[in-house]
Amino acid sequence: MDSALTMTAMTCDVFLDLLAREASPVEFEAPILEARSAGVPAEALAELERTKAAALRVRSLLERHARREAELSALFDTAGDLAGLRGVDAVLEAIVRRARRLLHADVSYMTLHDDSRGDTYMRITDGSVSAAFRALRLPMGAGLGGLVAQTGAPYTSAAYTSDDRFQHRDDIDAAVGEEALVAILGVPMRLGTRVIGVLFAANRSARPFDQEEVALLGSLAAHAAVAIDNARLLEETRAALAELSVANELIRARSASVERAALAHDRMAALVVRGGGVEDVAAVVTDVLGGALAVLDASGNRLATVGSMGSLDEAHVAAAAASSSALGRTVQHGDLWVASMIAGAETLGTLVLRVSHDVAGADQRILERAAVVTALLLLFRRTVADAEGRVRGELLDDLLAGRGLDALPGRARLVGVDLDGSHVLVVARHGGDRQRATFWAASHAAVEHGLVATRGEETVLLLPGTDPGPAARRVARELGLSLGVPVTAGAAGPLKGPSAVAPGYAEALRCADALMSLGRHGEGAGAGELGFVGLLIGDGRDVPGFVSAVLGPVLDYDTRRGTGLTETLEAYFSAGAQQSKAAEHLHIHVNTVTQRLDRISRLLGPDWQAPARALEIQLALRLHALRTRA
Repeated sequence: MDSALTMTAMTCDVFLDLLAREASPVEFEAPILEARSAGVPAEALAELERTKAAALRVRSLLERHARREAELSALFDTAGDLAGLRGVDAVLEAIVRRARRLLHADVSYMTLHDDSRGDTYMRITDGSVSAAFRALRLPMGAGLGGLVAQTGAPYTSAAYTSDDRFQHRDDIDAAVGEEALVAILGVPMRLGTRVIGVLFAANRSARPFDQEEVALLGSLAAHAAVAIDNARLLEETRAALAELSVANELIRARSASVERAALAHDRMAALVVRGGGVEDVAAVVTDVLGGALAVLDASGNRLATVGSMGSLDEAHVAAAAASSSALGRTVQHGDLWVASMIAGAETLGTLVLRVSHDVAGADQRILERAAVVTALLLLFRRTVADAEGRVRGELLDDLLAGRGLDALPGRARLVGVDLDGSHVLVVARHGGDRQRATFWAASHAAVEHGLVATRGEETVLLLPGTDPGPAARRVARELGLSLGVPVTAGAAGPLKGPSAVAPGYAEALRCADALMSLGRHGEGAGAGELGFVGLLIGDGRDVPGFVSAVLGPVLDYDTRRGTGLTETLEAYFSAGAQQSKAAEHLHIHVNTVTQRLDRISRLLGPDWQAPARALEIQLALRLHALRTRA
């Protein structure tokens, strides 16, 4: 009896050892067989059976706990993946892989719902070997997976191909057969009440799946749904952040544009208040927008240029200006941005901005505001010019008529004109716009501290100066550019005192008439520059000045060297330009005449024998002879 008890005790220890080394269930039969061989009594054998059964229960419990621990560890790792904000693909792949390992499945896979096509498609597989299976799509309700996706309930089948609970389709069964799957478990992946996909575990042999495995796969499916939802939320968040960033940049850009526009407006307003001009406004625009700016008047002439503007295609600029005027906004033409300056129904000019970059809408408003400010400046300048022009015109009219000469110097000083100084009087004739001519002349006279009056198509200017010729040419050139038509200007001077103005006006008129008669339209000249014609029309009839202008170099040469070049000239012209007859008259050799004529050519220029020059020279010789004989 004691031996049996000892044997029983030893056998119980064996069961503990088996449990300790995690032996298989078959190994727990060995102690029972040994006890029977040793002839252990029935009671002892019964006790051993009970001990074995208890050990097997403990073993089963330990296995369940180990499996549960592994499941919890997998779920914990999955939760860590989600918390770590890993990529959704990596998280889903880890979930499918863990499902296969925990359920000891041959294959695990996941399908997702395709809202656009109304079916489900294979998203991730683990353990699959069939390309057809990995590309499989399951219509809603078709096959085990389609049924899970449609009903939102888990389904399991120990032998799918022969299970008539499911709607079989040839393509689905063919793919499942190619993968050699037999047992399949599918659980829904839910977001709230909506099923977004299905998580599967499958074996290539018949196998039932118990409720614990269904629950475990369901937990992994829940994590997968959370991962997908997190990815969606993260993508939406990123998209929202991107939109916010774009909106923020847009707001910042617009804010900067508004601030820049406000600054430009303030600067232009300050310019107007302190009496700035068109050039100052153009400088503000280029300082804010960059590039170069040209301010054109209504005829396309440049009033001001800031920066390197280069040449402009007048036809293209005119077309863009017309479009800007019609639309009331800035118009782009290549690298040019054009804004018209409009006052009521009148177009006063155009702003042309040349930049190498696009001009945003807010910056276009800056150019348009500059056009408005420039238009106001031009209108103000015109108003001032008109008012001052009337004063200056009335004063010059009185000077030309010789009215109230004693009071005129005081009136002239009020507009900055000193009648006691030297002046030239210019009469400009044109067929252009009278208002534009008056505007230009008034502006020019105001700048030069002179006077201006308009009489029909004739503009009269009294300007400080001593040389009438250059003044006449300048007026003809600049007024002609402004009007776009030829301007002919005659001038007289220098004039001193109010009483000299009326006679000077008469001489300037005769000079202008002479230019017109000579066909020299569009030119300017004083009486002294018209040769003997000027001598005839000049009020002072400066004979010595005419003789000196025509024969001066020859007379000076004779005086210095004691030669007879003047006498040779007289003989040459008296002989009808024949050198031999001139030599006979002078009683010298013909070679001497030739040498003297060569010297004259060097002094007077090679064209001295041209008909017009020859006529002036002969007249000057006659006048010189009359003066010396007198």
